[in-house]
Amino acid sequence: MIDAIAYKFQTGTQWVHLPEKYGNWRGVYNRLRMWAVDGTWERVFTALMAQADAEEDLDWAVSVDSTIVRAHQHAAGARKRGPWPTNPTTMPSAGPAAD
Repeated sequence: MIDAIAYKFQTGTQWVHLPEKYGNWRGVYNRLRMWAVDGTWERVFTALMAQADAEEDLDWAVSVDSTIVRAHQHAAGARKRGPWPTNPTTMPSAGPAAD
């Protein structure tokens, strides 16, 4: 089950294209969701972190490469057709105020 989940995320394939050797893709997907909801993944991660810390084998190295981490084209929020138009100035009415 874990190999099937790892394969899916390593390759980026769709669930329906999971190789048959891992079984029915719906079962793998449902197990992944069930483990996420009941906190299994957090417990596994915490246990692995505790074990690595106890063995003094915990070393954080984070590397982000912009060729693989990209923002959506609309994420920057810049207008492509020049600056935003300004709002027209509001002028007080020349007529009498309504009572």
